[in-house]
Amino acid sequence: MGILLLEGGGEFGGRMSEPDLRAIQLAGGLDSPIAILPTAAAPDNNDRRAGNHGRSWFGSLGATHVDLVPIVDKVSAEEADLAARVRAAHLIYMLGGFPGYLAATLAGSRVWQAALETYAAGGVIGGSSAGAMVLCEYLYDPQAGKLVPGLGLLLNSCVIPHHNAFGRSWAPRLTESLPGAALIGIDEQTGILNDLPGQWTVHGAGQVTIYERGASRVYSPGDTFSLPASSRP
Repeated sequence: MGILLLEGGGEFGGRMSEPDLRAIQLAGGLDSPIAILPTAAAPDNNDRRAGNHGRSWFGSLGATHVDLVPIVDKVSAEEADLAARVRAAHLIYMLGGFPGYLAATLAGSRVWQAALETYAAGGVIGGSSAGAMVLCEYLYDPQAGKLVPGLGLLLNSCVIPHHNAFGRSWAPRLTESLPGAALIGIDEQTGILNDLPGQWTVHGAGQVTIYERGASRVYSPGDTFSLPASSRP
């Protein structure tokens, strides 16, 4: 099983270098292949600009093999050559944008199956905001204003991105709708990785708030914590 990278937004700058460099290290180092998926940015035609920004960012961190894989809809998500590019990566990074669109586009696709193969082989998969949200069992789609199924790598969980900005306002309704789940509120410029056995580590500038069983716990950079939610094998 691989590693998950969950980031709260505000990617590609500042102290986001901390979780991103840790993810690169866990993926095998600066020469390991990275695949950027711009899918979530496609609905407002921002996929190419945002994707190129991401490619430049990872290059500025020293990564030498960064591939922007143009998966923008269900058709491209079924293309064998694009799936092969995803399968070849050791780190798969999904951009922010429209989380419901991202989940619906990837679910059951050839590209997502390739990503799962990378993950099963020990690779890192994650992303920022929408790219983190879709990895959980539950996904709050702000465009639809409702909960929808995520891609389910992290069970019994739901990410609240941009927690120090607007995300915090989602917590009351999600706590009521998902009383048995762990809600993971992640500030902007902040990321978490399950990089220790049974533990998650906070990296970056902000904090992480875990809502569970009617209580909340706050963790700062360098802190570790556990989640009752488990990853799929």
